[in-house]
Amino acid sequence: MEINTFLEKLQSYQSPLVFNPWREYDTSCDIGAEAPVIRSANLRRYLELRQNAHYLFIAEALGYQGGHFSGIAITSERIILGNHPDVEQKSVLGEWDYRRTSDAQSPLLNNTQKLKGFNEPTDTVVWNALNRHGLASFDVILWNIFPFHPYKEGKLLTNRTPTTSELDVGIEYAKMLLELRPGMRIVAIGQKAQATLTRYGVDCMAVPHPSMGGANRFKAAVAELLGGGE
Repeated sequence: MEINTFLEKLQSYQSPLVFNPWREYDTSCDIGAEAPVIRSANLRRYLELRQNAHYLFIAEALGYQGGHFSGIAITSERIILGNHPDVEQKSVLGEWDYRRTSDAQSPLLNNTQKLKGFNEPTDTVVWNALNRHGLASFDVILWNIFPFHPYKEGKLLTNRTPTTSELDVGIEYAKMLLELRPGMRIVAIGQKAQATLTRYGVDCMAVPHPSMGGANRFKAAVAELLGGGE
């Protein structure tokens, strides 16, 4: 499995109420037809820099505040634009032509999103924890069981839980990623991700999900997993 082959397989996916950030663009909140091209280039670069990654941290699905606009799982647009106070953009893609894909003129964005890009609190917690242990550059790949963005009908800038049939599709892409980078230790982010991976026969460890007050438990679990204290 080569990176370009993997990316082409991702780009081929289409389904109702699912946004494919490497194939599609939305005229209401994307900069234009170049948006999926930028996001595809981001993902390609991300994987190229992690040819020797030892860990695969995997959550459930892509979110509108994260990979929808960055093209990278569990990574917000604000991080890659260099507008995040804690996370250095070079820890994502190194020396790179960082470009936004959300439309700063769109009325669907609030003032901070227009100025700095989208931000996802969970992404911040994950990147901060990995950076603390020196792993974000470039020993960890972040991913989702369902690698695309499922949204609620008529509301693109929302998240919904992927269906069982969507997870059936998504797990195949996760297996492709493991072919692309074999031997990685798989770490499920949250009980739902762990249960889903286990159901598909994928051996994994688990850490608590950072959302809903779980940030400290997530940090502690990552510290224990990676053999270091806070």
